Amino acid sequence: MTDDLSHFKPLDPGRILADDPVELRYWCAQLRCSEEALREAIFQVGDHVTAVRDHLAARE
Repeated sequence: MTDDLSHFKPLDPGRILADDPVELRYWCAQLRCSEEALREAIFQVGDHVTAVRDHLAARE
């Protein structure tokens, strides 16, 4: 498995698929958060990228 996510594109750019490890790494990089923080945000607000992004920003 490679760490190069430069060519990766999520199947649904509006949702985060937490069951896909590559997609999880992609969103952690995009949102600049840990996997733990991302999973907690998804648990709290659901898998919509906008809601997750807003939730993570509110924690800062």
